Amino acid sequence: MNTKEVIHKHLGLIPYQAGWDLQTQLFNQVLANKLARRDNPALQPLHYMLTCEHPHTYTLGRNGDENHLLANEAYLQELQATFVKINRGGDITYHGFGQLVAYPILDLDCFFSDVGRYIRYLEETVMRVCARYGIATGRIAGLSGVWLDAETNKARKIAAVGVHLSRWITMHGLAFNVNTDLSYFNHIVPCGIVDKQVTSLDKELGYKLDFEEVERLFCQYFAEVYQCELVDNAN
Repeated sequence: MNTKEVIHKHLGLIPYQAGWDLQTQLFNQVLANKLARRDNPALQPLHYMLTCEHPHTYTLGRNGDENHLLANEAYLQELQATFVKINRGGDITYHGFGQLVAYPILDLDCFFSDVGRYIRYLEETVMRVCARYGIATGRIAGLSGVWLDAETNKARKIAAVGVHLSRWITMHGLAFNVNTDLSYFNHIVPCGIVDKQVTSLDKELGYKLDFEEVERLFCQYFAEVYQCELVDNAN
């Protein structure tokens, strides 16, 4: 079986809306490719994976509660943060500097048609990165994301997952706190969960990490978990 190729675009720091617009553009390309392969099965499938950082942004999923944003418009301006309603699953979360964001745009018909498995694999990728730094992580039954001290009263989330699928093509993805300013989470009820905390790699380890190193590890483990080859493409 041939290894699936996934085009990796390293976007660096990009405004949230620009990232979403690019996701939509690439989603349409993947969908057009999928439809074309019905008439031409020899055509190479098309998949993307975007990695980036965003400026301070709060995003609310389609089923989220706007009351979980605790800052009004004036205070958002003081925080230099934006608020965006989007079409992924999940509730409200924060994106900002020092947070690794990954947006796979995959035709899951070429991988596996299982949303739960897809989400677990995203979590597994982050869990392998954490393990590389000596941090043990786990899952909490009924909740998405990657957790430390899961199923205890000290449980804290280090990565959030929120995805959207249409015609088995994925959008959105995960946010992994690396060197993130966690104080910005104080202005929301993260993911709508009132009794759990958030954390980051630098908080747990006590030092700032090489962000590009973490990104490289994430891409390495993503390729391992999804059994694909990431092909870098900056264009």
